[in-house]
Amino acid sequence: MAAADLEPSDAQSLLRDAELLKHAVRDAGRLALSLFGTDLRRWTKGASSPVSEADIAVNDLLESRLRAATPEYAWLSEESVDDEARLGKRRVWIVDPIDGTRSYLGGRDDWCVSVALVEDSAPILAAVFVPVTDEFFFAARGQGTIRNGELVSASAGSVLDVSRMAGPKPLVEKLVSGTARIEPHPRIGSLALRLCRVAHGALDAAFAGGQSRDWDLAAAHLIVQEANGKMTALSGDPILYNCRDVAHGVLVAAGRDRHAEIVTHFREASKP
Repeated sequence: MAAADLEPSDAQSLLRDAELLKHAVRDAGRLALSLFGTDLRRWTKGASSPVSEADIAVNDLLESRLRAATPEYAWLSEESVDDEARLGKRRVWIVDPIDGTRSYLGGRDDWCVSVALVEDSAPILAAVFVPVTDEFFFAARGQGTIRNGELVSASAGSVLDVSRMAGPKPLVEKLVSGTARIEPHPRIGSLALRLCRVAHGALDAAFAGGQSRDWDLAAAHLIVQEANGKMTALSGDPILYNCRDVAHGVLVAAGRDRHAEIVTHFREASKP
């Protein structure tokens, strides 16, 4: 639904939220960049997920900006304790303060700040900022995707060129027939950024392995969708956000025709 089709109050709130989101994500990226390469306190969350004081500082900045301006919205962030009161809210901010923390701590450039506003299980606003390369992706539902001020689009066609695909190698290899040797695309540490690379045609397709979470996906999902792409489960089933369980299975993002070809390929391959 485009902004022009909304009730005036909704249209006004989305315009406000879009500007709020852009400024907050840019400021969060600048904060992350100011701490990049410094001697940060770091620890491990869960089995093997790295966290640093930069993740927490960026999360705090985003929460203070976004929640203060929209107290009626819910909040779901990788670096905040989950409050299931979000399940009763129509709109929720879904946040990954630093997506690609391993890359961030390793001094690489493939990390980003990723934030989406989700309404009724689907993203309606999204911003992804890559501070080291100064790339800013923004999408609003029904209004296209902008990268650094220019409208972008996923690559057209349905040819499956695995050298232009990124994701877990076993998934990519399943698109190759026979004994053909593939040259995998260089790894992109941030899943959100990997998916955004589809939106401006740098990649033809990107995969996410199992166990990605809402905060890895929601912003990139809208950015791909508004760039004439499609992102779903590998089965073709839609992705829903702000559910009780925020984990997802294997996913694929690509231009619409190529996405259909990939989903069909895996469906056929799974038949007995």
